[in-house]
Amino acid sequence: MATINADRHEMIRSAVLQRPDEFLDITVQLWEQLATKLISLIGENGFQSLYVRSVHLTRATYPWIVEGNPAQPSDNRFAGLQNSLAGHELEVASAASILLLTTLVDIISLLIGDLLMTRILCSAWDNDAIDTAGKELEE
Repeated sequence: MATINADRHEMIRSAVLQRPDEFLDITVQLWEQLATKLISLIGENGFQSLYVRSVHLTRATYPWIVEGNPAQPSDNRFAGLQNSLAGHELEVASAASILLLTTLVDIISLLIGDLLMTRILCSAWDNDAIDTAGKELEE
């Protein structure tokens, strides 16, 4: 299990940092894609609950992370997160984004299992870096 978690965490890190010059846009895109997939499975309220819990846990390390209201669809349901990340240097902001994503994914993995969570990530994000990491998890 530790290997799966480490591989999945690396998958998340690679996705967030795939183009550092576009970090904020990529972070929001990853969140939007994952939210869409998760909301179709657990509903708006389920996603909101898990997101709020993840933000709460992440604030222990990054107290400036803004919760926002991602359960309300809008042009950018993660505008609060994007604005709070924009106020920090790339290294700090990307670390906070990665921690928030891994926290959410780890919480869900405890509920549904590592393999299913990894498949959801691959389905939501659907890019080469994710596909490669997902294949490594299946081996």
